[in-house]
Amino acid sequence: MKLRKMAVAMSAVMALGAIAVPAAAEEGTQKVGISMPTQSLERWNRDGSWLDEKMQEAGYETILTYSDNDSSQQVNDIQNMLADGVDILIISAIDGETLNTVMDEAAEAGVPVVAYDRLIMNDAVSCYVSFDNYTVGQLQGEYIVEALDLENAGDATYNLEITAGDPADNNAGYFYNGAMDVLNPYIEAGTLVVVSGQTDFDTVATDQWDTQTAMERAQNILASYYADGTQLDVWLCSNDSTALGVAQGITSDYAGDNTVIITGQDGDEANLANIKDGIQTMTVYKNVNDECTFTLEIAQAILAGEELTEALCESSEIEAAYDTESYETSEGNACISYLLVPTVITADNLDYLVEAGLYAENDEGYLVSVDSVE
Repeated sequence: MKLRKMAVAMSAVMALGAIAVPAAAEEGTQKVGISMPTQSLERWNRDGSWLDEKMQEAGYETILTYSDNDSSQQVNDIQNMLADGVDILIISAIDGETLNTVMDEAAEAGVPVVAYDRLIMNDAVSCYVSFDNYTVGQLQGEYIVEALDLENAGDATYNLEITAGDPADNNAGYFYNGAMDVLNPYIEAGTLVVVSGQTDFDTVATDQWDTQTAMERAQNILASYYADGTQLDVWLCSNDSTALGVAQGITSDYAGDNTVIITGQDGDEANLANIKDGIQTMTVYKNVNDECTFTLEIAQAILAGEELTEALCESSEIEAAYDTESYETSEGNACISYLLVPTVITADNLDYLVEAGLYAENDEGYLVSVDSVE
């Protein structure tokens, strides 16, 4: 799979199959610690509440925290969970590089760790569950190629700008590389032109996936390179919070044709409204319900003392790939990973989200999370 392009070459991969996990406590209700990065982004509220609900429905006691995008706070939250005697930790890291001390503490306490959606760079991690993040970027790039019919562009050229995600988020590089691997041949051929010249990840990255930061950068680019009427054709955005900022910048500060292709990811309500209204073009939806359900299945296996193998994919109703090569928690130490399949959402298939029971249509015809209408 193409995710392997980003894996560090390994001289030895741990016994391709499984790792042993600690046996579950034999008495009493087992306790699950859930650490989410922030409530400032819509998707983490969904993830946190759904994980909490599913774990409780399965009979576990839970502790759920949000750390306000503050890595020090997340360390404190996790330490408090360990002190409270959790049997397993499910962590979506704010910064996968900053949890080493508390991960070592979890390992010393014999508490297994599931890295949820974002990889943690510490070998205490038992497994990683996410979507195929390289594929997320590929889908965004492929959508642009198809929407502009770049294969048959001839001498036509199209102007592209790029907004990537938080450099502290391990996934952001996968999203960016997946998209750029698709788009770079067209950039190199001159069919796609990045007028600003801003293409490298460090330049186009957006701290904390912040909407305001993305908007201000978009406004600066538009004022500097497009104020003379230069046509903007497409803006690659790695997720919906950055896409929202870019869309706001284009709406307020771009005098040209506003039918700009804007990509995204997550299916946030404001972005789905923009897709319906023709402001944003697409989003890559990662079914959080599926991710939470599969995470429950992983937790149940770990707490039952079972090994994590490909059999979990075979027994689950959720489509996922078992990967023991693409993600490393340290150089040479591959992490067992379960990678779910994302879906492209456009104005033409918004009903998929309703039919899947994930969203409902409000009185104005816009989609809202089912949690908003319960």
